[in-house]
Amino acid sequence: MTSATTTVTAKNGKPAVAAAGTAPKGLLATLNKPGRVREFSKKDLVDMFRGLGSMLRAQINTADALKYYSQGLPNKVMVDALSRVREDIGAGMNVHEAFRRTGRFNETIIGLIQAGSDAGQLHHAFQSLADRLKTQLYFQKQIKKATITPGVIICVLTGAFITSQVKIVPQVEQMLKGVKATPDGMTAISFKVSHFTQAVWPAFVLGIIGIALSIIMSAKIRNLILGFAMSKWRLLRLLIMSLRQMTFISTIRLLHSNGINLAKSIRVSANSVKNTPFYNELRTAADKYEHSGVPLSTAFAKYTSVDAQVT
Repeated sequence: MTSATTTVTAKNGKPAVAAAGTAPKGLLATLNKPGRVREFSKKDLVDMFRGLGSMLRAQINTADALKYYSQGLPNKVMVDALSRVREDIGAGMNVHEAFRRTGRFNETIIGLIQAGSDAGQLHHAFQSLADRLKTQLYFQKQIKKATITPGVIICVLTGAFITSQVKIVPQVEQMLKGVKATPDGMTAISFKVSHFTQAVWPAFVLGIIGIALSIIMSAKIRNLILGFAMSKWRLLRLLIMSLRQMTFISTIRLLHSNGINLAKSIRVSANSVKNTPFYNELRTAADKYEHSGVPLSTAFAKYTSVDAQVT
């Protein structure tokens, strides 16, 4: 007597149950796949780094500072992340690696934490991060003020134009056809514009949505757009370049003033501007300075795009 649970074998000799179960398992795996971990908001990070920096300055060790800060926090996600950081530090992991492991801090933040940890000035790094993020928040707020209102106006006007060409102008055209009138001059041109708009507006709207989603989802595209904007608007370039240069120069100063050699200081400082062109430029300049014997000012002038006053 055969068992009711006996696997049915197909003609090709392979178990039919296994073949049937493959697709559902793959679907379940896809549905159960964890989403992308989101970074904390800059406002939360400003408060966190300011609080941690104050406690470290009061001679409280890093693990205890994380514990005390997380107590009573309403943001449970941040509480869990800081608890994991504290556990990893207690297990002997480097501070910056413990923060990186959570996936909720970008490489610029990780680089500055590494610099502060290497220099034994972690409280200074946390305070610098709080000040830097606060400046970024102010800068982003001003950018939003300058772009959101014109953007909304353009969207409303574009929507009104499409609506008029798709809904209103065809009604006028039908009325003229009803009285057997022949359009001429500007009327004929407006009808042609309406016909063209009716044919292309779905593709136009989908294209705009696709471009917006690409900008939101892709850091590379955002960097390309930012680079193009910086090449066209000198004031924007000066603002962004100043922020980036202040970041890595202050990091180099922090490390070098605490006994770390200049080449290593430059390499570590590059992590604070990791997603910018400065990252590879600084590492190249550090290598040339260390191995080729060129003066530091020459290495910066030749292998980086820093402003002239930096060199």
